[in-house]
Amino acid sequence: MLITDVHVHLYEPDTPEHPWPHEPGRSPGPTKHPGFSAEEMLGAMNAVGVDRSVIVPPVWAGENNAPALAAVAKYPGRFAIMGRFDPYAPGAEERLEHWLEQPGMLGIRMSGRWSTTPTLLRDALDDPALEWYWSACERLGIAVAVLAGQVLPKLAPIAARHPDLAILIDHLGTRGGETVADAFSTFDDLAALARYPRVYMKGGTGPNNSRDAYPFTDVHPYLRRIRDAFGADRMMWEADITQLGMKNTYAECVRLWQEGLPFLTENEKEWILGRTAAEVLRWPEPA
Repeated sequence: MLITDVHVHLYEPDTPEHPWPHEPGRSPGPTKHPGFSAEEMLGAMNAVGVDRSVIVPPVWAGENNAPALAAVAKYPGRFAIMGRFDPYAPGAEERLEHWLEQPGMLGIRMSGRWSTTPTLLRDALDDPALEWYWSACERLGIAVAVLAGQVLPKLAPIAARHPDLAILIDHLGTRGGETVADAFSTFDDLAALARYPRVYMKGGTGPNNSRDAYPFTDVHPYLRRIRDAFGADRMMWEADITQLGMKNTYAECVRLWQEGLPFLTENEKEWILGRTAAEVLRWPEPA
């Protein structure tokens, strides 16, 4: 079974040579991993049998896809990219036309804010000035992943207007909070998006929201409801390794979806752990 992790942040440390932007509204970045390299990720992948990963350059490092592009060039077949893209930047329309020509580039990930404007993601999702962007992504076959836990209802009009646009919802659409119920309080908004067949779920981060040790049984009911709403062929596995809690390991994250969820069939596991990503992101499985 091919295993693809569709969400890993690779980034250089915040240094004078490679400074991170620090505008208001932009995440300051993690302290647990001040930097995370391709080699560190490959070591983690090889240790637990993950075949390949999709790099998601983080908002705290700016609109900087260079480390991801370098990783793809150095380790072909092991990494691909859902890159950062500033739709408000001068020349954005022309740049988007050639976005998928970059080696390993599979799509775009939207989160936080951009350097050229104070506009935050929550405002950009219903900004009429960006209608060109959604239309172009649909026409060009550019999948868009969105960190939308706080603003899930704003995705419905986009999905309705652009039925051929692949929209990926990060992190199960959760929003954080003190309890598991808080984290999954977005479920009704999430389930409402299941009516749109090109909306997909990045659904592997259940352990990040759990308050239990492996097999994280407190999140099982929510994972089952999401599977029931979307189907396994619209779910993709992610671990978000740099954001894991102290008690949750990368090995446990993949093991949960391999054997820790008794309601999944073997065929469903195959879809979630790799097949959905291969088809939706147009990253074919190796021959």
